[in-house]
Amino acid sequence: MTIKHQVSSVEWQARCELAALYRVIAYYKMTDLIDTHISYRLPDQPDHFLINQYGVAFEKMTASTLVKIDHDGQTVAAYDQDKPVNQAGFVIHSAIHHARPEIDCVIHTHTADGIAISAQKQGLLPISQHALKFYDQLAYHSYEGIALSTDERERLVADLGNKRAMILRNHGLLAVGETIARAFHEIYFLERACQAQVKALSGGSELYYPEVEVCEKTAQQFASPLIEPILQRAWQAALSLIAEQQEDYSQ
Repeated sequence: MTIKHQVSSVEWQARCELAALYRVIAYYKMTDLIDTHISYRLPDQPDHFLINQYGVAFEKMTASTLVKIDHDGQTVAAYDQDKPVNQAGFVIHSAIHHARPEIDCVIHTHTADGIAISAQKQGLLPISQHALKFYDQLAYHSYEGIALSTDERERLVADLGNKRAMILRNHGLLAVGETIARAFHEIYFLERACQAQVKALSGGSELYYPEVEVCEKTAQQFASPLIEPILQRAWQAALSLIAEQQEDYSQ
């Protein structure tokens, strides 16, 4: 049952956009059964953010199945009261939303290649154009067990710093953005970089590394303000891949 008429138009639009992002992440097979999570700060309610109802597959996410919670992990509205939230999702996301007010979207994944790189001591290697986007711009956070304790939040935030992407050691990937388009771009490139590294290492041949100056130049190119229109075009292109699902997820 839709809750469209129980929320503001701004909240409903945000719910539809986040539901679409869940579907896009599913389209690119960056899911892990009912685990992992994506959150989005409400534009008109900066102390509240949307996150998935625990137990709903990303492929089935809709605007109405999302849950509005506060920074303490408490469900805010009556229309969301019976929807469970993944506690680990709350711990990870609430920490970042609270510490980084400019960040509106947080994506966390457990893909096979992301986990593989998170378990490699050297981390992400500068061996692909996708990886060079994160050259000197990638954070790491040591594994502390399933993220059920709020005590971990300070360390997680400190490790992330002012970066937009982080590898959670022995766990997975995390990306953040000021917009949904930016967060999606970060997680997409990080995932592709991990996939490329796993394949490159599996070949058994000696790896070729670009010169440091080239690595730094490429990272600067990705950080240019000129990238913003590209982010939006990429997001719209991704949305076009699930266009036939729009009526379904906008419920």
